[in-house]
Amino acid sequence: MHPLDPPPPERSTELRQRFAEEARSGRPDLSALCLLIGAVADGSLDEAGMDAAQIELDELAGRLPYRPGGPSAWAGALHQLLGVRGEFSGSPADYRRLESSLLHEVLRRRRGLPILLSVVWIEVARRAGAPVHGVALPGHFVVGFGPPEEQVLADPFDGGRVLTGTDAELLVAGATGAPLHQSMLVPADPLDVVQRILNNIRAWAAPRPECSDVALWAVELSLLLPSHPARLRYERAQLLVQSGDFLAGAAELDAYAEVLGAVDEPAAELLRHQAHAARAKLN
Repeated sequence: MHPLDPPPPERSTELRQRFAEEARSGRPDLSALCLLIGAVADGSLDEAGMDAAQIELDELAGRLPYRPGGPSAWAGALHQLLGVRGEFSGSPADYRRLESSLLHEVLRRRRGLPILLSVVWIEVARRAGAPVHGVALPGHFVVGFGPPEEQVLADPFDGGRVLTGTDAELLVAGATGAPLHQSMLVPADPLDVVQRILNNIRAWAAPRPECSDVALWAVELSLLLPSHPARLRYERAQLLVQSGDFLAGAAELDAYAEVLGAVDEPAAELLRHQAHAARAKLN
């Protein structure tokens, strides 16, 4: 069963345009992009609801101590405010819910995926003046405070628990079986965070054929980002064909074949055959 009703087409078109404009602005706003994703997913999230979510982030930031000290002090203050008093955290069950990838629902439920809980930490801390950034560890997103030489990591999925070096190594080893490298600890770019959120939504929808519409809008938003994998166009084409929009799917296959033809003509020819097959389904 589909968990959320999408907005009407006119509203969806307007939201996608705003998403593209924000993503391509000089300093894209992470919370605004996440709320636009939420509005594309959930037709009940109107402008007042989006404003209310931003106001809640502002209010949470206002409850933090004024400049409590260095990175450890900031991490501790966020842990107390959001993890202890606010009861923001996650559990394995959250991976089974689309709402766990939508910022307005994470603010309402106080539950979500590691990356969305990290967005809450980042946005609250940033508003309060903290030196904060996202850290895209393989398989588990966390938050970092301070410059590289003083970096303190916290895990919002675990209520904002401050991580030791060993904790971070265990998280990476558990996700990949590989050791932790310093390159994994660099601050995550906001658009990379948004792309990872959309990837999570596509991964949630993939084993749920009844949610192919969710996979489609997640791919289409990814394609609006300034940088994205070209193969997403093939994924969009497949989803359009699966939904019965054979002409649009075939057109996308042909367009992707043009791109691919410059580097792999046999693969491009295969795509053209798929486009022909899609158009044949109209007869």
